[in-house]
Amino acid sequence: MNTKIVPAQRASAFPPRTTVEVARYVIGSAIWAPSVHNTQPWWFAIDGAQIELHADVRRLLCVADPAAREMLMSCGAALFTAKLALRTLGFVPECRVLPDPADPHLIACLRWRRQAPPVGYERLLADQVTRRRTHRGGFGPVPLLPGLLDVLRQGAARDGADLRIASDDASRALLAALVEMAERAQRIDSAYVSELAQWTPPPDSMRPDGVAPSSYPARPEHTSPHFPGRDFARGHGWGFPSGGPGTNNYAGVACVLTTPADYPDNWVNAGHALQRILLTVAAYGAAAALHSQPTEIGWLREAIRNQIGDGSYPQLVLRLGTVIQSEVSLRRPLNSVLR
Repeated sequence: MNTKIVPAQRASAFPPRTTVEVARYVIGSAIWAPSVHNTQPWWFAIDGAQIELHADVRRLLCVADPAAREMLMSCGAALFTAKLALRTLGFVPECRVLPDPADPHLIACLRWRRQAPPVGYERLLADQVTRRRTHRGGFGPVPLLPGLLDVLRQGAARDGADLRIASDDASRALLAALVEMAERAQRIDSAYVSELAQWTPPPDSMRPDGVAPSSYPARPEHTSPHFPGRDFARGHGWGFPSGGPGTNNYAGVACVLTTPADYPDNWVNAGHALQRILLTVAAYGAAAALHSQPTEIGWLREAIRNQIGDGSYPQLVLRLGTVIQSEVSLRRPLNSVLR
């Protein structure tokens, strides 16, 4: 792909006045949501005062995500971001999730007919939409601010999910071991490696999607316990230089994002909760590292589920901590996701 990288913008002059301007502003915010391998697996349609959010199956990771669970989580994150953008404009979002059983790729229909001023925390989260970055590596020794974990758990619960904290050394070590086992298994899976290569462009690429070399370290940063990241460079030496041994070797706070069931609406909810978590963490001056490896392998996902022990379903492993970030995030231009 030779598409020139154009910084993704919220596409309307602020404040938007017409219905189309509002819709384009909202979609221009939604595209900054996180997605696995930065696949950005969504497209949007504007129908009067309604936005349709669709999953873009052409961007499905057929090897890593054959059931489209992670794709729907990514769309759920985009949905949260769209609703947040409406709130910053003083609108009350009205949302129907998976409204058409005949069209499972129609993720949500979003309308805005009532008005109410945004509250402080909504503005706070909205300020982080284009600033938030997924961290890949270790964290510094500065602890998270007191009370942050409680805020994150309460937010996840609002979205029908649960953020579970690995609060003891044994739980953290187990999670780290499962991530490492998954990473090793995927590195020797030729189909998985080939799919990963499709979404890790070289440094001279002009692609506006995928995982850019400017967003991961050239050398793995070992944490204690060790949570290995994905091998995006694949021996090419791509990535930014790390800060040296011991600079960021803390694993941070290890967590598992879970849902009570494991259906498409739960996956959308999990993505909704994830984006709330990521924006809140960023607002508190921290960052998150995401590990989907063990939830992409059935028996490892089941191992996490058995460890949780209450029948809930793990959707993602996260680490939270403090670090100085300078990574660049790429997004497709607004018009490329509008149909």
